[in-house]
Amino acid sequence: MDDKFSLADVKHIKRITVGDVDPNKPMSDEKKDEQVKRLNEYLNGYPKGKLIGKDVSFAIFQVGEHQLTTQATTYHIGFPREVN
Repeated sequence: MDDKFSLADVKHIKRITVGDVDPNKPMSDEKKDEQVKRLNEYLNGYPKGKLIGKDVSFAIFQVGEHQLTTQATTYHIGFPREVN
């Protein structure tokens, strides 16, 4: 079986964001775990997706004397056919 991957094989892309940059509604650990679980399902399930890109967003906020940094990473997963 040929395991070579080509972007020409990508017919569908799913985007999964892990994290959030909105300081007004902090994300719970359960929600982050849910996002990582979905990402892992796309990368290891059937049909198996391939990571074709990622975007990293971050924001720095000043709250009084404290500095708050938030980060979100969006993973672009390519599939050979459409998935739910």
